[in-house]
Amino acid sequence: MLKFLEAALQPNVYRTAFKVCLLVGTVLALINHSSAIFSLSLSKQNILQIILTYLVPYSVSTYSSVKIILNSDH
Repeated sequence: MLKFLEAALQPNVYRTAFKVCLLVGTVLALINHSSAIFSLSLSKQNILQIILTYLVPYSVSTYSSVKIILNSDH
């Protein structure tokens, strides 16, 4: 677990994950919540869902990068 966290905190990993989450998260948020976003009628539930929408691609990108780093060490 410590090796995973060390790899996840490498600048190239979290920078890439952040870029992926901005792009993919924005597209998904617009697909799923565009009517509420454009009408400025976001509920607390919508906001929570949008936050999770950004966290998912960040997590997937981080996990993928870390697995590649850890597997290349063997």
